[in-house]
Amino acid sequence: MVESRSAERNRLLKLLETANIKLASVASDVFGVSGRLMLQALAQGRATPQEMAQLAKKQLRKKLPELELALEGKLEEHHRFLLQLQLNRLQAVEQDLIVLEQRIREKLTPYESQLTRLDEIPGVDWTLAAVIIAELGVDMSVFQSVSQLASWAGVCPGNHESAGKRKSSRIPKGNVYLKSALVEAANAAARAKGTYLRDKFYRLKARRGYKRAVVAVAHKILVSIYHMLSQNVSYNDLGDLYLDRLNQHHLTRNLVHRLERLGYSVTLSVPQPAA
Repeated sequence: MVESRSAERNRLLKLLETANIKLASVASDVFGVSGRLMLQALAQGRATPQEMAQLAKKQLRKKLPELELALEGKLEEHHRFLLQLQLNRLQAVEQDLIVLEQRIREKLTPYESQLTRLDEIPGVDWTLAAVIIAELGVDMSVFQSVSQLASWAGVCPGNHESAGKRKSSRIPKGNVYLKSALVEAANAAARAKGTYLRDKFYRLKARRGYKRAVVAVAHKILVSIYHMLSQNVSYNDLGDLYLDRLNQHHLTRNLVHRLERLGYSVTLSVPQPAA
């Protein structure tokens, strides 16, 4: 249903482009409160670009001159007909999504405690937590170890070795729905500032590339889920300085050498605690 909503939005934006309406180039969210009012006014066809621009709310009012130019197009009668049709279709999809989300929340009632714990993980919201519970369950005793779980989910590196030569590290197929949810969570966690997962992602990305980094973070999220559900504990974020503290001597030495190569003379001292 979310994909259907996105498709309807894309069709609507494409229709506006054919009428030379450039609303998407000015408004960051065409389907927000201000955008909806303007779209409805365009479909009705009774307002001037200046009047439609005045429908902007809050921060978007700072762009009134740009909005007026963006709303000056050649919107014919057939454009307005299709625009109203697509707005109705979009509203119907959104109403169905509300009903489905309510249904999912009702089904999640017995798993409220697990849902609350999973929501603590950076990058995991209630929708992803619902997918994880639906595909994985909450009883971790069905897996012999966290390694077996990672293999079943498809977020561990392959181990294809023959005659002492490693031929492939391609990840297994695994559960496609769970893997997709974990990868989506990993991408979101990479944007969560001040977290261990974000720091780990960028360290791995610099050395191994984006795809390997995101799968590795997805694996770490799954390991956290396993221990949280099996031991009934909350998520404990190690922080973005955790890896620096593990290799503090090595990191300090490298930073000093880099400064010395730039021509600086470096003297390190430990600050004394305040009296």
